[in-house]
Amino acid sequence: MNITQLLTEETISLRLKASSKESVIRELVDTLDRAGKLQDKVEFEQKIKEREAQSTTGIGEGIAIPHAKTKAVQTPAIAFGISKAGVDYESLDSQPSHLFFMIAASEGANNAHLETLSRLSSMLMDTNFRNQLLQANSKQEIIDIINEKEKELFKEEEKEVVEEAGMILAVTACPTGIAHTYMAADALKNKAKELGLSIKVETNGSSGVKNKLKASDIEAAAGIIVAADKQVEMERFAGKKIIEVPVAQAIRKPQELLEKAKRGEGTTFVSSGKSSNEEEKGNRKGGSQFYKHLMSGVSNMLPFVVGGGILIAISFMFGIEAANPDHPDYHWFAEALSIIGGGNAFGLMIPVLAGFIAMSIADRPGLAPGMIGGLIASTGEAGFLGGLIAGFFAGYIVLGIKKALSGLPASLEGLKPVLLYPLFGIFITGMFMLYIVTPLKAFNEGLISILGGLGSGNLILLGLILGAMMSIDMGGPINKAAFTFGIAMIDAGNYAPHAAIMAGGMVPPLGIALATTLFKNKFTKQEREAGKTNYIMGASFITEGAIPFAAADPMRVIPSAVVGSAVAGALTMVFGIGLPAPHGGIFVVPIVSGSMLLYLLAIVIGSVITALMVGLLKKKPTV
Repeated sequence: MNITQLLTEETISLRLKASSKESVIRELVDTLDRAGKLQDKVEFEQKIKEREAQSTTGIGEGIAIPHAKTKAVQTPAIAFGISKAGVDYESLDSQPSHLFFMIAASEGANNAHLETLSRLSSMLMDTNFRNQLLQANSKQEIIDIINEKEKELFKEEEKEVVEEAGMILAVTACPTGIAHTYMAADALKNKAKELGLSIKVETNGSSGVKNKLKASDIEAAAGIIVAADKQVEMERFAGKKIIEVPVAQAIRKPQELLEKAKRGEGTTFVSSGKSSNEEEKGNRKGGSQFYKHLMSGVSNMLPFVVGGGILIAISFMFGIEAANPDHPDYHWFAEALSIIGGGNAFGLMIPVLAGFIAMSIADRPGLAPGMIGGLIASTGEAGFLGGLIAGFFAGYIVLGIKKALSGLPASLEGLKPVLLYPLFGIFITGMFMLYIVTPLKAFNEGLISILGGLGSGNLILLGLILGAMMSIDMGGPINKAAFTFGIAMIDAGNYAPHAAIMAGGMVPPLGIALATTLFKNKFTKQEREAGKTNYIMGASFITEGAIPFAAADPMRVIPSAVVGSAVAGALTMVFGIGLPAPHGGIFVVPIVSGSMLLYLLAIVIGSVITALMVGLLKKKPTV
C-alpha cells in the first residue's frame, strides 16, 4: 500500500489557519472528519490529546506528527497541513512547527496500513523531502513529491543488512508504535551511514517486532542502544553494556548515541532487573536510572495530588470549617469532598510515590514493600522525603532479596513472588521505616519548643524561619512543627506567627504554578498541566500541590521554595499581619488583622522569587 492511498487531496491543507497547538489538532481532525475517515470525531480528538499528554509529537526540525490508533477511526488515513508562519507545537527543540501530519489508525488496522504509516515517519527524516513539501504550491505536487520519495525508499528497503562483527545494535519503541519508533530507527541508520558505521536496528512497532536482533548479533556487538518509551525485551542483553534513552533522544541526538556506542560506553544490564554503570559508579548520584525510578513514582502520584487537592479546595467554598460536623458551618457535601480528597487521595499520595519507585527498581515484587514503607512514612508524618527514602530502600532491598534467594531449588521458584519476596520485603522495609519515623515525633516536639523561645524575640526572624519550615519537607515533621506552633499561638491569642505560616505554605505551589507559566520550556507537558492546578491549590493553602515537582527535582525546587516562603513569612511580620484562622488560604484573607493588600503582596513577592529561582536553576527536560 502506498502512502498516497491514505493521504489524498481531500485530506491536505496547504494553508492551515491554526495559530496554536490546540487549533492545529482541531483543524486536522475536522479535515479527516469532512473526508469521512472518522466514526467519532470527539473521541478521536480526545485520543490525539491523550497521546500528546504522554510526550509531545512535535519532534523538532519543523515537524509534528500527532497520531492515534483507536476505534473512533473508520478508515485509516493521514491528514497533512502546512503553516508557513509556523505554530508553537511544544516541540522538542522549542522551535515552531511548519509541517503537520495527523495519522489516524483504526483499532483493527492491518499490517499493510501500519507499515505504510511508519514509512511516512521514515521519509520525514530527509531534510530535502521536508523542504520540498514546504515549498509545494498544489495538493497534486504534494502527492507527487511523496510518491517519488516512496519509490526511492522502497529501493533502499530491498537492501538487506549484512551482519558483521563490531556492528552497533539498536532497539527503538514508542507507546503507539506508529511514528517515533521508525523515525528514531531512521535517524540512527542515516547518521550511521554518514559516519561510516555499521548498524542494525530492531523496531518494536504496532505491526510487531521487525528486524529482530539475533543472539549472534548481540554477542558480537560493539555497542547497543535501546531508545524506548515502553517495555522491550531486555533479558537478552544480560551482561552487555547498553545505552538506554527515551525514543526522542535517538531522533534528536543520533550522532551522540552512536559515538558513545562505538566507544563501548553504557550501563551493564543484569538479568535480575538491576542496572549498574561500573564506570560512573559513585560519580553520578542523580544519574539516568535514579531519575527514571523517581519519575515513575512522581508520575503515578500526580493524579492523587491534583484530584485530591482540587476536591479539598472546592470543599472550602462551603466554608473553611464546613467539613467539620461540630461546626455551625457544617455541610455534608463539603465533608464528603474533604474525606475523598484529603483523607483518601492525599492519604495514598506518599504510599503511591514510594510504591512505584520501588516497582521501577525491582519490578512488581517491589510494589508492596514500597507502598507499606510509604504508608508508614505518611502516617508517621515523615512527608514526601520519607516517601522517597521508603521507595528507594524498598526497591533495592527487594533486589537484594532476589539475589539472596537466587540459589533456591527450582521447585520453590513459584513461591518467590507470592510469598518470599513480599514477606521479607515488607518486613525489612517496615522495620527500617518504623525506626526512621518514630524519632520524628520527638524531633517535632523539639522544634516546637525552639520556636516558642523565638516567639518573644525577633518577630522578623521568626517569620522567616516559620515560612521556610513550611517548604522544607511539605507535610513532614518540620512543616508539621511549624503548623502546630501556629495553632498553639492562635489559642494563646497571638495571630502573627500563623499569618507567616500560611503565607509560607501558599508560596511553593503558587511559585511552581508561576514557573510553569513563565518558563514553559523547563517543564514537560504533564508538568505544565499540573502546574495550572497549583494556582488553585496554592491559593487554597494546599502546600502538597508542589510535592510532585519537589520530588522530581529536589535539589532545585526545594531551595527555591524555601527562599520564597521565608521571604513571604518575614514580610508578613514586617507588615504587621495577624491571622486568626488555621486554614483557608485566600478564603480567609479578608479576616486578617492589618492590611489585606499587604498580606497578598507578601505572598505574591514570595511566589515570584520561587518562580524565578526555579526557572533559572531548573534544567530543560530531556524528552
